[in-house]
Amino acid sequence: MYQKQIEQLVMLQLIDGEMIALKSELANAPKEIQGLEKKFQDTEAAKEQVREKLNYLTDQLKRLETDLADDSVRLKKSKSKMMMVGNSKEYHAMVREMDSLEKLNRSRDEEKAAFAEELERQATADQEVTAQADAVRVELDAARAGLAERMTAAEKRLTVLNGQRREACKVLPPPILSRYEFIRSRLANPVIVSVDLGVCSGCNISIPPQAYIELQKGQQILSCPNCQRLIYWQQHIAPTQTEETADAKA
Repeated sequence: MYQKQIEQLVMLQLIDGEMIALKSELANAPKEIQGLEKKFQDTEAAKEQVREKLNYLTDQLKRLETDLADDSVRLKKSKSKMMMVGNSKEYHAMVREMDSLEKLNRSRDEEKAAFAEELERQATADQEVTAQADAVRVELDAARAGLAERMTAAEKRLTVLNGQRREACKVLPPPILSRYEFIRSRLANPVIVSVDLGVCSGCNISIPPQAYIELQKGQQILSCPNCQRLIYWQQHIAPTQTEETADAKA
C-alpha cells in the first residue's frame, strides 16, 4: 500500500509539473507577442527619426546648391560690372563685394560638404534600421501565426492532464492527498522528493538518522523536517521513475 501511494504521488507530481509548465506557457505566450510588438514599434520609430533627418539634410543640400548657383550668377555679374567701373571708389566697392561673395561661397561649400557627409551616415543608418525593422516584422508575424496553434495545443494537453490528475487523486487516500495539496499550495515544485544517503533532494539537508531509518522501513509517508516536503527512500522507486521525477523538477 505504501509503495503504491508513493508511486501515485510521484505520478501526480509529474502531472502537476507539466501542468505548471503549460499554464506558464499560456500566460507568457501573449507577453512574448507584446514584447515583439513593442520592439517593432521602437524600430519603426527609430526608422522614422532617421527618415526625418534624411529629409531635413536633403532639403538643406538643395537650399545650399540653389544659394551657390545664385551666388555664382552674382559673381559673374559683378565681374562684368567691373569692366564698366568709372572710378577707383566704385572699383574697390566691387572688389569688396566679390570678396564677400567668395567667402560666403567657401563657407557654403564647407557647409554643403558637412551636410553631404552627414547625409551619407544617415543613409547607412536608414539601411540598418530598416533591416532591423524587417527582421522584427518577420519574427512578429511568425510568432503571431504560431501563437494560436501553441495555445490550442497547450489547452488540449491541459484537458488531458486534468483528467489524468483526477484519476490519480482518486487512488490516493484523502489525508495523504490533503497533505500533498497543502504542501503544494505553500512550496514550489517539487512537493515529494527522494532521500538518498540520508540527504533530502529537495533542500539538500540531511534528515535525522531515526527519521531516515523510519523512511527506509516504508511503512508511512513522512515529511522532511527541514523543508517540509513529502519524502521517500530512493530505492523504493524504480530508477526510471526517479529519473522522470528529476526531469519534472528541471
